[in-house]
Amino acid sequence: MDICKEMKHARKLPAFNLQEVLIVLLIIGVFMLIALPNLMPLVSKAKSVEAQIQLKYIYNNQTSHRYLYSKYTTDLYELDFEAPKTVKENGTSNYEYEILNADNTTFKARARAITDFDGDGILNVWEIDENGTPKQIVKD
Repeated sequence: MDICKEMKHARKLPAFNLQEVLIVLLIIGVFMLIALPNLMPLVSKAKSVEAQIQLKYIYNNQTSHRYLYSKYTTDLYELDFEAPKTVKENGTSNYEYEILNADNTTFKARARAITDFDGDGILNVWEIDENGTPKQIVKD
């Protein structure tokens, strides 16, 4: 009997009910739907940094190779460049890398996205040449 008396006199704690929590979640969801299209260019830009860094690495290795052998190479293995595993191969890279052409004085390397970052069907492409500045060829 003592327990029943204590339960009758127990104070209720202030709390939110289920309806209030669901309304707050709904409002947050609507805000996310509004903000998401505006954030997609930032996501694409952040992911393209990977391509720029790897292309810069290829450029540095090509420059070293040219100093040693007086020519650029089309072989990534000769440059000691091992492309990171792509997301298709259970890795983290969103780009595939290749050297398009190389001779004694010029070269061109390309990073091609394998993931459509913003869902518009266009894949991002970056290139670098003997000048050493990555250029975005196709914007995603």
